[in-house]
Amino acid sequence: MLNLSFGYIDRVTEHVIDVYQLERDHWLLSRTAVRAARVRDILAGKDVDLDWAESALGYRIRQYHLGLVSWLPPLAEAGAGLARLDRMTTVIAEALGCPARPLFVPRDEALSWAWLPFGSHHDVSWEQLSDAIESTDASVHVCVGNVEPGIGGFRSTHHQALRTQELATLASPGTRFTEYSRVAPIALMCANVEDMRAWVWEVLGPLAVDDENCARLRETVQIFLDTGCSYTATAGAQILHKNTVHYRIRKAEEIMGHPVQERRIDLEVALLAVQYLGLTLLRSAPA
Repeated sequence: MLNLSFGYIDRVTEHVIDVYQLERDHWLLSRTAVRAARVRDILAGKDVDLDWAESALGYRIRQYHLGLVSWLPPLAEAGAGLARLDRMTTVIAEALGCPARPLFVPRDEALSWAWLPFGSHHDVSWEQLSDAIESTDASVHVCVGNVEPGIGGFRSTHHQALRTQELATLASPGTRFTEYSRVAPIALMCANVEDMRAWVWEVLGPLAVDDENCARLRETVQIFLDTGCSYTATAGAQILHKNTVHYRIRKAEEIMGHPVQERRIDLEVALLAVQYLGLTLLRSAPA
């Protein structure tokens, strides 16, 4: 009888939780319908009364903002999407010490936009933000813009987060957290992936191949350029002997057909693109 009773209670409880989560999602969608319309007016650049907009949104426009785009993968369990995204937004806001509640705008059951209020401050700890995301819901992906001021910043930080999301969804393999400040050049290039892929192949040549050897050489070249072409610093960063770094750089130059310092800016951008987009830009390894 105890087993039967507990089994019955468990089934009823699970059903109640599922129904509650579904109803909460519907409630969030209904509650934010008007709010979403006001947000669209602001993002479209329409002339809006800021006092009226702030009252309708329950959020102060005249401050610094950080735009977020959060989403769940297609195979995530249905019914609790919005609640999970809302919870993640709240956790991030608390981790960053935001002085007020964030503005949360659902787009569908698995995608949301949000703005974090920073008041008069514009400093943000990316490490704390990343830690908050990694330690909460393992399924949620988050992209963020830069901290920007006023109504113009409200628009620009959101557009930056959207550009970053485009890059994150193209990345193979993808990451859970991506910040615009780290990937801005690549995010802006994602408007035409085919042309970007052709450009990366042209810059890297045979080094743009998806195999272990080329990946190792690309990593060494990238660190070498980041450290001001210092063999010593590169060896320290990769925990390698200095002669090994010399060999890898020379081998990469042989494969590409030119010195790494030739077209240096193009090479740095191409390597950064491969770092974030991976298989999306690389050739398949020959059989």
